[in-house]
Parts: sequence; C-alpha cells; structure tokens
Amino acid sequence: MNTSLNAPLRTPVNETAPVHGTWEPRPAARWEDAFLSGNGHHGALVFGDPDDERVVVTHHTLVRPVGADEDRLPPRLADALPALQDRLLAGDVSAAETFTDGRPLQWVRPFHPAFQVRLRRPDGTRDGTGAPPFHRRAVDFRTGVTEAARAGRTGRAFVSRADDVIVQYVTGPDLTLDIRLDPRLAGAPASLGVGHGAVLTAEGALLSLRARYPDSDLAYTGVTLVAVTGGATRLAPSGVRVEGARSVLLLTRVRRHTGETDVVAEGRALRDLLTEGEGEGEGEGEGEGDRETEEVSAASGSFAEAYDALLARHLSLHRTAYERVTLDLAADPAERALPGSELLTRPRSAALLERLFAAGRYHLLSSGGLFPPRLTGLWTGDWDTAWSGAFTHDANLNLQTASAAAAALPEVTEALASLVQRQLPDWRDNAREVFGARGVVAPAHSDGESGHSYHFNREYPLHLWTAGADWLLGPLVDHDDTRGEHDSRTTAVLAEVALFYEDFLTRTDDEGHLVVVPSYSPENRPANAGWGTVNAAMDLSAARHALRTAADRHPEHAGRWRALADRLPPHRINADGALAEWARPDLADAYDHRHLSHLYAVWPLHEITPYDTPDLAAAAHRALELRGSENDSAHGHLHHALIAARLRDAERVARALGRVLDGDFFHASLMSAHYPHRDVYNADAAHTLPAVLIEALVQSTPGRLVLLPAPPAEYPRGALHGVRTRFGAVLDLTWTEDGATAVLRPTRTVRIELRTSDGAEPLDLVAHEDRVLTLKAR
Repeated sequence: MNTSLNAPLRTPVNETAPVHGTWEPRPAARWEDAFLSGNGHHGALVFGDPDDERVVVTHHTLVRPVGADEDRLPPRLADALPALQDRLLAGDVSAAETFTDGRPLQWVRPFHPAFQVRLRRPDGTRDGTGAPPFHRRAVDFRTGVTEAARAGRTGRAFVSRADDVIVQYVTGPDLTLDIRLDPRLAGAPASLGVGHGAVLTAEGALLSLRARYPDSDLAYTGVTLVAVTGGATRLAPSGVRVEGARSVLLLTRVRRHTGETDVVAEGRALRDLLTEGEGEGEGEGEGEGDRETEEVSAASGSFAEAYDALLARHLSLHRTAYERVTLDLAADPAERALPGSELLTRPRSAALLERLFAAGRYHLLSSGGLFPPRLTGLWTGDWDTAWSGAFTHDANLNLQTASAAAAALPEVTEALASLVQRQLPDWRDNAREVFGARGVVAPAHSDGESGHSYHFNREYPLHLWTAGADWLLGPLVDHDDTRGEHDSRTTAVLAEVALFYEDFLTRTDDEGHLVVVPSYSPENRPANAGWGTVNAAMDLSAARHALRTAADRHPEHAGRWRALADRLPPHRINADGALAEWARPDLADAYDHRHLSHLYAVWPLHEITPYDTPDLAAAAHRALELRGSENDSAHGHLHHALIAARLRDAERVARALGRVLDGDFFHASLMSAHYPHRDVYNADAAHTLPAVLIEALVQSTPGRLVLLPAPPAEYPRGALHGVRTRFGAVLDLTWTEDGATAVLRPTRTVRIELRTSDGAEPLDLVAHEDRVLTLKAR
C-alpha cells in the first residue's frame, strides 16, 4: 500500500450497524446455552422462559474447600535445588522427576455455582391445553440485559455493575408464580447442608438459602428480595407464591462466609436499593419478620421506577465500557438478523464474526471485576467444573486477557491486577520454598484464594515454571503504556520479579551464559528428555523481558538488571530451521503440542519481530509451521493465530481461526467450549477471539504502529473503532478493497515508526491533534 499522511476522512463502509447482542427463538434447554450476565463479582445464567425461568447464580468467590490447608503449601525443596541443578547441567535428563515432596497431584479448589432462582407458573394455570407461544429470548451486549417474552409476559435480568446485585423483573397481566431458591444443580454434593428461609415483607417476601460445605466451617448464603406489584403473596414450600400480580422484581446476592450471615441485614440492604436515588418508594413499611404465615397484599404502586433506576446506574458503567471498541465487517443485514444458533451454522459469515467479536468483549467485561475470568469466565451450571474452573496462568488466562489493553477494557486489567496483588504473599512463599530466592514466582494454577504453587506432579512439574509472573504482568505493563502512566503496584511487583532472577540465575554454561535451571516449557517436554530441563525458550524470554522491564522502571537498579539480562543465552535455531523450544543443543523438539510456549518471544512479547530480528522471525515462523494441534483445543488454535498475526502470515491466521469457526466450538449463548463439538464449557475461544482480530488489523508498541499486518482476506471491507495503542493514541481503522484509512487521536506527543505493507516511515504525533492516514491498495 502507498501511504498518505494527511488525506480526508473516509466514511463508514456500511451504514447498517452490526448487531450488539444475540437472540434465540426458544428457551435454553441446557445451562451451557443460557444467556450470560455478570459484573465481575456475581454472574447469572438465564434460561429465558418467563413461565418457568431458571437463573443460575454464581460468584467469583465460590470455590469448594477440599483438603487441609497445610497440603496446599509450596513444596520445601530449596535445600535440594543445587544438587538438582548439578545433575541437569551434567546431562541427567530425568533428574527433575524426583524433585518433589512426594505428594500426589492436587487440583486447586473447584469453582461451583450457588443455586438457581426458580420462577415457575404453577401447574394448571396455563391458558388452553398447551404452553403459551414463546416469542424469543435475547441478550443485549450494550446493556447486559437478557430478555424473554411469552404470551404477554416478559422477563428481564441483568447483573448490576453499580450495585452488585442480580436484578430480575417479570411483567405481565395476572402473574401467578412460585418462587424459590433451588440448590439442586448438577454435581452438587449430596452432603451439602442446605437450609431455606422465607418471610413475608411489605414489598412481598425475603427468601434465603444457606449452604454449608461438607466437613467445613465455610458456607455461602443467598438472599433474594421479592418486590411484588399488585396481587398477593403467600408462603409456599421452600419459597413463596405470587398470585394476580402485575410485576415481580427480584434482587439477589450471594456471599461466602464462615459462621452465620445476617439475613435481615442483607434484606435491608437489598430493600434500600429499591429507593436509592428515587426518594421514598412504594412498598416501604413493615420490616422482615413482621409477617411469617399470613398472606400479604402488595402495594398498589409499581416497582418499575426502581427497576429503571437500577438499570440506569448499571448502564452508566457497563455501556460506557462496552461501547469503547466496535468491529464492523460490512455483513449482510439479513444474516445480522439471524439468531445466534443459525449464524453458527454459517462459519464463514461476516455477521457471525462480528457477533462473536462483540460477544467476546461483552463476556470478558462481564467476567472481570473482583477477579479476571476463570477457565469458565464467571459462569458454570455444574459443580464438576472441568479443571476446577481455575485461573490457569500458563496460557489460558493470558490468552483470555490478551485484548484487555488494546480493546479498551481497563476493568479487566484492574481485575487481573487485583488477582496479582491478593496473591503476592503466596508468590513470595513459592520463590523462597522452592528456589531459596527472594522475590516472587507465580503458580501455574490458582483458585483466587491461594497463589501457592501446589498443583504439580512428575508429568506436569509446574512448580519448576518461573515465567508466570512476567506473563501475568504483561497486560498490566501494556495498559500502563496505553495511558502513559506507571501503576505503582505493577512497578513494585516488577522489582520483586527481578530480585527473584538475581538470586536464581547463578549457574553458567561453558560459554559464560547464565543458565535457567531447572526450566520448564508448559506443558511440553523434549522428545529425548524428562519434563524438567534446562533453558526453555519461554523461560529465557520471560527472564530477559522481566529484567529489562524492571530496569526501565527502577533506574537505581537498571545497570545490574540489564547486565543480568544480557548474560542470558540467545535463542537456538534447530536442524529443521525452527526456533527451538529449548536452547540447549542436546534437547530435541516435540512438535505436536497444543501449547506454543516457545514462541513467547513473538507473542505476547515483541522480542522477535519480522522488522527487528528477521532471521529469528523466520525461524519462529518455521516453528509455527511444524507445530501440530495435538488435541484440537480452542486455545491452541487461537494462540497459533496470535503468533501468526505477529509474523504477518494472514493465511495462517485465517486457517487457525477457521479451525475454531468450523469446529462447532460455540454454544447458543456464544460462550465457547474447549474442544470441538461443544465439548467442555470454556471461555478461552470466546475471550481470545477479539484479540486475534485486533492483532490481525492493528499492532502497536510504545514506538511502533503496524497497520493491517495480517488482514483477513475473507472480509475485505470493515471498520474497527476505538482501539488503544501503546503509544497513547486511540485508533479508528476503516478498510475496503481500494485501501484503508486510519484516524489517530493521540493523547501525548511522540515520534513512532509506522509500518505498512510498503515498509516503514517515521510518524510524528502531537497530543490532542488528530492524524488521518490513508493507505492505498497496491
């Protein structure tokens, strides 16, 4: 393309806006197909039937206690580390297999759902001989509101980002509903101690459910305020019955705790939300406990204003965040109107990719708050969650949060920072107990409560992996670059990572290079050696990057840390011309694997690029060509696509993305699965897909902008708006078959290098002065 730096602004490629939501013509039959809402603390899976509504309630803190805490400490192996290093450096390829404390593999505490809020029309109250006709259920990504309609009644639900409460609102003539909190979900332990509470109030009723974990003093309690307009409310088994009402508003929270929780106080807090910002509302009066057995007639007013006020407070936060970035692929308006399940049968549809991009940002935003997304985001309907629904740090969480900085979701970045900060004391324990070092080492898995490294065994010696802290801090560093200001928390942790490497990197090879020993490349092993080895490419890149990044922020230590980074060995190119997964020459590559840890220098780092290190980039590309997909996991395909985008291989990006789109990875909810044919509910594909599309269109570093590095040939027209760059500019990109236009809105004055298909040229940006770039088709 030819570049003109001051051309007039292009008009959008398509006047019809993309769809920011999805819909289905029937209620969900499986929890995997339920529409999702969340605020990063509470989550809701909404099945979408106003006559028999089920809303599964989740919360990031709900992890089941398993085993004694003393079994979940890092292994005390530091005294044995020097002997292990001696054996590995001497060529003992199986030495690391006995470097454990003998415990069996322990998964982190499993994430689980709380209960479902059940609203059911009693038997015998349906009109006619069958069920009333169902209209549709939908979720609006801009608002986070799910809505379902059937025969004159409508049910809405959302999880408030402002008030941290699950809001349900059912309206219609002559509503008769049985309402209860139901703990009977798939996989729930039979010995779960469950107690129900129900009391009539002036608004309608207050329901509670307490569940105590087996063999534990921990419990969780859910509280639902039922506010009824019109009709009457009376107690019913495990809940209440509402008869003849015009609307029912439900507010639900769940809390994990020890001992008992004050249900009355929780109910009072929920009641306060009915009038917050609105003055005195209808239905105020008697407190909880005033009436326990008699029928209560609801106030003659309406709780519609309370619902509207709750929604307005939520929208001021959610809509603002969601609408920062949008993607338009000029899709066929007729296809945009299709339900999601129908679109999924058209895997090459531009409308499908638009909707998956929108859904990915929506679900990522909705699952980021107290913590970043788990393997299942913030949602599950089953107590037997695959891989414990953990935070998995050796690829999955990192892929899911890959777009947070560029896609303008600081809420997700802050959630990741919160996870890091909560776990720093445990990370220090890992460094001390396993390696005898100062500083921090991140575990490969965590549950949100513990950051200790205890998930390991012979086949997965994850306690030997030292690259995790650098990878987890990467999105935080990127976010600091986009806003042009260093977060003091990130700066402090970077220093602790550098301190670890100071203590750990003490061994050298025959050429005087420092050696990372022991070393581990998740979750692979050399073809001719054991799992714990020497100089894994990922470990080398992470150590270099962490030391240099820490040096940039700590000038008082910069000389020492940069010198340490410079002493690490270079990457090795093997006999196949590929970047080797282990820099040690006697370790052979094993190519068929889902992880691409050895290409960490390409993505997420920029250590290897086609512009600065073309020979290493070519070797990295060869390594990508040779890599198999092993078990066909979604995260492997999209990790492949992200690396291919950095290497400017548009065909390989399309092929990897196509494996996911063709593989039936997405449920009707547009949440994804780990394996093809919707096998194992998992957020990797859903949350990573936006990052793949952004990387194919726009890449940035603090000193470089790359436009259309791997443009999608199947989508020759489109517009990407609102992307944040690491040099402090917001970017809008529009492209057609004839060329492209980029509009940069910089927040700081900077000179960068502009890279297009024509090559490189300098670009000077002035703070608060828009710059328009036009790229003509070659």
